[in-house]
Amino acid sequence: MNRIKKALTDFKYILYASLLLFIVMLALPFFSAESYSIIKNTTSQLGAQNTVNAWIMNVTFIIVGVSCIAEAWLHLKQFWFQKIVLSIFGLGLIFTGLFSHAPITDTVFFNPIEDQLHSVFASAVGFSFIIYAISSAFIENKKTNRILDLSVGLSATALSLLMLFYPDFLGIWQRTMFIISFIWLIFMLERIKNLDKNVLHHNQK
Repeated sequence: MNRIKKALTDFKYILYASLLLFIVMLALPFFSAESYSIIKNTTSQLGAQNTVNAWIMNVTFIIVGVSCIAEAWLHLKQFWFQKIVLSIFGLGLIFTGLFSHAPITDTVFFNPIEDQLHSVFASAVGFSFIIYAISSAFIENKKTNRILDLSVGLSATALSLLMLFYPDFLGIWQRTMFIISFIWLIFMLERIKNLDKNVLHHNQK
C-alpha cells in the first residue's frame, strides 16, 4: 500500500499533462475548422461548440485541470493559500473544458449561455494563475526563484494585455503564455517537492 501511495505521490502529473497540452494546442489546429488560424485563434476556439475534434481540446483542458488540483493537494500541503489558488486554477480549466466557446464560424449554431460560462471560467484561469505565480515568490527559498516567479506572473499579465490590444495575434500570445506558464509550473512544483523531501529527511534525523 505504501508503494502505491508513493507512486501516486511521485507521479509527475503536471509534466505529462503539460506535454499533452503542448501537443494538442500545436497539432490540433491542422485538424480543426477550416477557417481556424493558429496565429489568431485561441485554444478555447479549438474546443468550440459544434467544431470538428473539439472534444480533444476539451478533454485536454480537463486532464490539465485535474493534474493541477492533484499537484496542489499532494505537494502544497503547508502552503494553504497557494494550494487553494492552484486548485481554483485547475477547477477553472476543468469547467473551461466542460463549457465550450462559441464557434469561430458565425453560421454555426451555439449556446450563448455556455459561451458566457466558458468566458467566466477562462478569466478565472488567467487571474488565478497570475495570483499563484506572484504569491509563489513568498514561499521560495532562493532570491533567483522569487524573481523568476514574479517575472512569470508579470509576463502572464503582459501577454493577457497583448491579447486584449492586439487580437489579430491571439493564438500566438496565448500559446506563448501557456508554454511559459506550464514550463515554469513544472519546475516550480518540482522545487516544492524537493523542499518537502528535505524537510522530511531533516525530521527523520
